[in-house]
Amino acid sequence: MRGDDLIQSWTAGEIARGEAPAEHLGPLLQVLMWSREFLVSSHPELGRSGPVCPYTQPSLRKELFHLAVPAAGCEDLASAVDSLRTRHAVLAQRLAPEDRELLTILLVLPGFDPTDSVELDELQRKAKDEFVAEGLMIGQFHPVCEEPGLYNEAFRPLRSPVPLLAVRKLLVFDLPFLVGDDLHMDHYLQRFAPALPSRIRDQLVSRVVAA
Repeated sequence: MRGDDLIQSWTAGEIARGEAPAEHLGPLLQVLMWSREFLVSSHPELGRSGPVCPYTQPSLRKELFHLAVPAAGCEDLASAVDSLRTRHAVLAQRLAPEDRELLTILLVLPGFDPTDSVELDELQRKAKDEFVAEGLMIGQFHPVCEEPGLYNEAFRPLRSPVPLLAVRKLLVFDLPFLVGDDLHMDHYLQRFAPALPSRIRDQLVSRVVAA
């Protein structure tokens, strides 16, 4: 298989219309429903106003929200994850620059153990270096994901009904997800330092001082 054959993807609209293969439709619809209900809504434990994910609703509205699964016969999951970078780049080339930050791909992985996120966490950790280097964020979501919220450590915003990895463009506001790793911070600063908003510069300074 070529790298670009390692995943299959559909837009949210295609999933909602039942255009994905029947063997994948159940988990894809579960994730789409969760995205449309949980991610786009506020939550009393979030610790700030606004939706859990501020990018999901505009991404859905513009049909830039894609869901994917590993292709049939793909035995190397790490390579399938890596191919998300290629798929994102191909889709982004077709978009106006202002829409590229809304392009999102969720790789749905129903074969992972829903009671233990260790394997998915490790897959995301190993992939993150190359994704960040290319200006992308990759995050893991899982039914028992223990990653805390940024504004309330008791909140678990990354808990999804099915294990998955989410990919989107790296944004200036992603600083809190990169602090603590020198390589990630280096890529971030190379990309954004010349135009950092004052709020983000203050965030960066306070985190470096705290460290």
